[in-house]
Order: sequence, then C-alpha cells, then structure tokens
Amino acid sequence: MGEVAHAPGRVHGIALVLEHHLRWYARNWRATAISSVLQPLLFLLAFGLGFGSLVGAGAAQATGGVEYLVWLAPALLAMSAVQTGAFEMSYPVLAGFKWRRTYEATTATPITGGQVALAQLAFVATKSLLTGLVSVAVIALFGGVRSIGVLGSVVAAVLTGAAVAAPVMAFSASRRDEGAAFNALFRFVVLPMTLFSGTFFPIGNLPGWVQPLAWVSPLWHGTELARWAAGVAAPGAGAVLGHLASLLALVGIGCVLSVRLFVRRLAR
Repeated sequence: MGEVAHAPGRVHGIALVLEHHLRWYARNWRATAISSVLQPLLFLLAFGLGFGSLVGAGAAQATGGVEYLVWLAPALLAMSAVQTGAFEMSYPVLAGFKWRRTYEATTATPITGGQVALAQLAFVATKSLLTGLVSVAVIALFGGVRSIGVLGSVVAAVLTGAAVAAPVMAFSASRRDEGAAFNALFRFVVLPMTLFSGTFFPIGNLPGWVQPLAWVSPLWHGTELARWAAGVAAPGAGAVLGHLASLLALVGIGCVLSVRLFVRRLAR
C-alpha cells in the first residue's frame, strides 16, 4: 500500500503553493517585465524628467521643497504595486478557477482553498517587492533617490499593493462569468485612483468636493507612507498610523473574504 498523504500545516501549505508560483515566475518573468518594470520607468521618464523639467522650481512649494523627481519616485513605487496587484488578482485568478483550473488541481491534494488564496497574495506581494527593488535601482540612476529611506518606500508600496490585491482577489473569486466586470474595475477604479491619489500632484490641488474621494483611496495612503519613508514628506505620527491602519484593514478584510470564497468555491 502507498503512503497516505498528510495535510501540511497552514504555513507549510502556503509556502508550498508560493514555491510553485515562484518557480513559474523564475521561468516566465520576461512576460511581465513590461507591465511591472518598464511601465513605471516610462512614467518616470514622462512625468519625472519630462513634465518635471517644465514645472521646475515652481513645484518646490507643492512638494515641500524637494525636486519633483525625488517627490514623485516613492509615489511611482506605490502606483506600480497597485497596478500589479489589481491586474494579477483579476484575470489570472479567474483563470485559476475557470479556464486553467489550477486551483482545483491544487486542492485535489491536501492543500486547502484558504492556503491557495493566501499563497496567491503572498506571491503578488513578493513580485511587487522584487520589481520595486529593480525600480529603485533604475530611479537611482536618474537621480530620484535622496536617501536609503527609499527602501522603506518599497515596503510601503508592497503593503499598498496588497491592500488593493486582497479585495480584488475576493472580487475575482466571486465571478463566474468571463471577467467582463474587470474592464469596469480598471476603468472606473484603478485608473481614477492612479490619477487622483496624490501621485503626480498634491491632492490639495483638487477641487474640495473631490478630495474626500482621494482620502479613501488606498493609493493615497500608500503614497503618503512611501514619501514619509523616503524622507520627502513629514506627516505627523497620527497621520502615519492612520495610513498604516487603513492599509492593514483593507488587507485583512480582503484576506478574510478571499479565504471564504476560495474555500466555498473549491469545496469538494
């Protein structure tokens, strides 16, 4: 008789699924290099160097006295992590359920649906960390790094990406169609969040009635944390804790919902 497979512990199971994702990524990272690294670089060139050269010294009052490129760089890290998190948790998650059905294959083993969900989030966070470090190296070449604190900006960016990725993963797990709703998600949520969360200009420049929308944006909270870590902004301790609590709350809510939906959908 063959040996009976024993269910791995909770953390061990997550680690096993994460290892699978990382092995896949090690072989296929080139397929996502454009969206994860080159796209932020294009934003850096277009806004940091191109637009930044036009605003010149006039931007100093809005940026707290630092160069526009230095002020922009931490926000680009957060923005890139958000875009990565939203995309990686949309069609790829639906594919795991509906088209490729890799989640069903995984949970045919002692791995649980909850472990699959948390490993998916861990993979996206790891990917955001790796691409964030590469982006920092590129940004440094263009003079956009002022201190070692920018590494803290990478951590803030990863947390921001997870705060978006976790709820989007739950949303994707609830979809049983062909993913048509993702177009609306990108057009009416991700794109406006990118433009109106203080990434390219302070939200104080927005009309008063628009600013409260920016305050509920996870990207705004992440951008403020990233700039604080990089030393280009100085919010109070209460503001920093508020930003951190908002992002952690989104991660927690998204994880709880995702685990429940994955378990329910993959129940045998």
